[in-house]
Amino acid sequence: GASGAPMEKNITLESATRIELSCKVDTKYSHLKSLQVTWRKGNETIKHINKTENSWSIHLQILDNSKLGSYTCILKAEEEISAVFHLQVPKIEGKEKPIVSYEGDTAVMICKSFGYTPIAWTWYMANGSDQVVINDSLLTDKYVINGGSANVTHLKILKLTKEDDGVYQCEAAFELGKSVGTLKLKVLSLMVPLKPFLAIVAEVVVLVTIVFLYEMYSKKKEKRA
Repeated sequence: GASGAPMEKNITLESATRIELSCKVDTKYSHLKSLQVTWRKGNETIKHINKTENSWSIHLQILDNSKLGSYTCILKAEEEISAVFHLQVPKIEGKEKPIVSYEGDTAVMICKSFGYTPIAWTWYMANGSDQVVINDSLLTDKYVINGGSANVTHLKILKLTKEDDGVYQCEAAFELGKSVGTLKLKVLSLMVPLKPFLAIVAEVVVLVTIVFLYEMYSKKKEKRA
């Protein structure tokens, strides 16, 4: 990559595995001499175990989430070049825009894991800094949780009230850790869509009243004449 701007690569892992990370210097940097190569995970230095011409590698045995994170290879000579590998569990896709519904209606929220199958799904409602687990088996008249497949989960909220307004999280558990998706639900009062209509009705009433009073005034004036 370019000097001063590290290249970055995301690597998604859902289960234990053995991987090799390798950095190879681009041919346009073949002029660099006396390269010093360092691998790091955070502030911890890792010794590379495999070197070929202009290429340095490390082998990792990923057994749990303690081995996930960012691994950086740093090449120093006349210039400094680096690359970062981000080892992470699969990301969960929710919905970016808030879900808008009205009091008394039903809202459905969906989370998906593309290409990876979670061991389990859990839904939460965020209450400030706390998370409240949504248990549909205890509140069958309020929540229904199901999935079309193991990669998808649906949360259905029945008979919406203003208390249902807020942030919801779907958590997918994988062998190497957990991944969270966030969704927002906005519950509006039934009066909200009626406000523009009521405003128009009020304007019409005022206008009709003014016209009626003007006609009454005109008729009285004619009688006096």
